[in-house]
Amino acid sequence: MDRTAAAALFAWLDRELWLLTAGAGDRRGGLIATFVNTASLTPDFPRVVVGIARQHHTWELIEESGAFALHLLTPDNITWVSRFGLQSGREADKFLGLDPHTASTGSPILDGAIGWLDCKVETKLDIGDRTLYLAQVVESKVTHYGPPLTLRQLQAHLSPDVLAEMKRLLQRDSQIDAQAIRGWREQHGIEALGQQIPS
Repeated sequence: MDRTAAAALFAWLDRELWLLTAGAGDRRGGLIATFVNTASLTPDFPRVVVGIARQHHTWELIEESGAFALHLLTPDNITWVSRFGLQSGREADKFLGLDPHTASTGSPILDGAIGWLDCKVETKLDIGDRTLYLAQVVESKVTHYGPPLTLRQLQAHLSPDVLAEMKRLLQRDSQIDAQAIRGWREQHGIEALGQQIPS
């Protein structure tokens, strides 16, 4: 497989950035997510699918609560990327100094983004490095109108130190994910190239 070509194709995409938050009991957390997609065409049943890596504190909160909130970020929310993307919720309260509230599911919600979706998990799928959650949107609100923050915009506005730390963390997570994918494929009898191993 030409992994260089695959990486080049993915690099042409410029995904919007989301802040995903969750809470369980007195614990709360959040992370910056790019694996977020709508999962329904009908406005009567809004649904989303998100992919969350299993090593994150926020994954534990979703597993316990069965819920999360999504915030579509604007360029004005760049400081949230460092706050929620460069430290672990196991070591720091990422909401310190902010004023979150809750809606239907109890997940922490911040009003400074374009808007938010309060989501209840309907089902999930373990794919090795992460869990895919299919969730119904139970409440939503638009609070600011404007274009969303994208990954390229973010990289253009980060300081060199923050950008270097973000790249270091992405590399670390990539290694963790690769090990998890290999283990999952072995457990399911799938060859590295995606071919089923004959039994």
